[in-house]
Amino acid sequence: MKTIGIIGAGKIGKAFAAHVAKAGYPTIISNSRGPASLTETVEEIGHGIKAGTTAEAASADIIFLSVNWNKVEEALAGISNWENKIVIDATNAILPGFVPADLSGKVSSEIIASLVPGAQVVKAFNTLLAAVLASDPRDEGGNRILFYSGNNAEAKKAVQEIINKIGFAAIDLGKLDEGGRLQQFPGGPLAAQNLIKIK
Repeated sequence: MKTIGIIGAGKIGKAFAAHVAKAGYPTIISNSRGPASLTETVEEIGHGIKAGTTAEAASADIIFLSVNWNKVEEALAGISNWENKIVIDATNAILPGFVPADLSGKVSSEIIASLVPGAQVVKAFNTLLAAVLASDPRDEGGNRILFYSGNNAEAKKAVQEIINKIGFAAIDLGKLDEGGRLQQFPGGPLAAQNLIKIK
């Protein structure tokens, strides 16, 4: 089973952490304040999750990025080796004050990809509100939908497996410049959509 490292322990990071730890994935969660600040979070989540440094989280097979847009470069600055990593981009391009970031026409995940050279980026887990993401993915006789997109088939398959294993329904939206734009917040038509796939 692949290891998972989480960079960013806000509401989205914690919601994802709870799901993957419960599903049995070896998981390390990190933030900018250091492992000691995550003692309560680790105890609350349980299931063997560990707190670590950002560098330790980045040593995992799959890295889940969920920091505020204005903190992304700072969070990734100390990590030099992204080769053969899968980065799940759960960020949204919003600045403090709920101001949309200027992306110069690019898709936000393409900007993330430029900051993690050598990694395969998959956009996922950014379209649901944190409280919805944290809730039971099985609802109304079906499974809550999570969209994902990326340019590498193997990386997308790995993320699809995680999505399905933790109880959500995975829907592939294609490549980053296509699906990433549909998922992107603000502006993407799928952002904040809480949909259920009925069995």
